[in-house]
Amino acid sequence: MDFILSKALWLAVNPGNLLLILLAIGVLLLFSRRFAALGRRLAAFSTLIMLVLSILPVGRWLFVPLESRFPQAEPPAQVVGIVVLGGFVDTVLSHKTGRVELGGAIERLFALIELSQRYPDARVIFSGGSGSVLHPEASEAPLVQKLLTELGFDASRVTFEGKSRNTHENALLSKELANPKAGETWLLVTSAAHMPRAVGCFRAQDWPVTAWPVDFLTDGSYEAAFDVNLAGRMGLLGASLHEWLGLVSYYIMGRTSELFPAP
Repeated sequence: MDFILSKALWLAVNPGNLLLILLAIGVLLLFSRRFAALGRRLAAFSTLIMLVLSILPVGRWLFVPLESRFPQAEPPAQVVGIVVLGGFVDTVLSHKTGRVELGGAIERLFALIELSQRYPDARVIFSGGSGSVLHPEASEAPLVQKLLTELGFDASRVTFEGKSRNTHENALLSKELANPKAGETWLLVTSAAHMPRAVGCFRAQDWPVTAWPVDFLTDGSYEAAFDVNLAGRMGLLGASLHEWLGLVSYYIMGRTSELFPAP
């Protein structure tokens, strides 16, 4: 139930959706004699906020602290296992086309291959099911297995976990497969901005993983060109708010023991 609720709430609070709803309400109220003044205010307010967000890099300012929380570490001398989180395959589209359709965060796949070669004796776990409410059968794991085989990688090297729907379940189900022991070094691979929440979930399962962040979208600085780019700015703003809200909600639900996990 909480999985469906989280998806529904995000649709409502996504900044792009929220601004569009406010603008639409404002325009509709313009046709009402009684509420026309309120409609003008809502339309003007929504337009002003969109203009500000298209100029100021607010999303970048919120994204940098997430990506900087777990900097790239030196490769450990010995690694027992590697856990790679999914999120780089469009599972619904892939099931419709019959091909593996890739989305963002593709560096997670590259890291899986590179780290598997660097640590040939390490166990490798890929964790990714379906994050779709309408298509729960569209699991990412078998698609990644197919893609690795097509790329000439020995997919039998990887243990695939294909039931997890979110980061909490990534940690829970991956631990069941890994059965990690105290003192072992396990690398956790996911996007840099997602790493604080992911590490918090694994720590909540008493699994002190070593962060291996990839898929950086900023260089760690707050400087950015002040141009007009509504689509780009809103995309980064939505991604950053998604992670910050995820951190808060996971902490409230007890899925992490820290509000903003750190190394």
